[in-house]
Amino acid sequence: MSVSLVKSKTMPSGDQWLKEAKEDPSAEKVGMYLTHNGVVRMDAKAKVRAGAEDTKPVTGMHFSYDEEGVEAAIAETYEMPGIYYIRVWLANGELERGDSIMQVFIGGDIRPHVIDGLQYLVGKIKNECVVEQEKF
Repeated sequence: MSVSLVKSKTMPSGDQWLKEAKEDPSAEKVGMYLTHNGVVRMDAKAKVRAGAEDTKPVTGMHFSYDEEGVEAAIAETYEMPGIYYIRVWLANGELERGDSIMQVFIGGDIRPHVIDGLQYLVGKIKNECVVEQEKF
């Protein structure tokens, strides 16, 4: 297991991550890679998750994360069946609508394992490791 949480002010290139993944020793076990790119959207969480139609449009967001929590979530995901490669990048600070919040890249042996791993990791990060303060 190599370094998985990438600390950079700018989001790394997905093409570069794929190139690096295919050069990693784990690549011979991997049959699929998936990427999640979360973006600041116009509709508030209250609208898209709870149907609150009276929300104002989101203009931006303050985003932060718990580094130790993210690293623990990554370690847990590596324990899932068939997961061999993970990279995570998270924004930090003030974001505008359309900016990337996070990029999660995961590789594993078969499609169901990789989909489960991606869903687990993104859910764990979003629900337990980040603070998103929408601005209106």
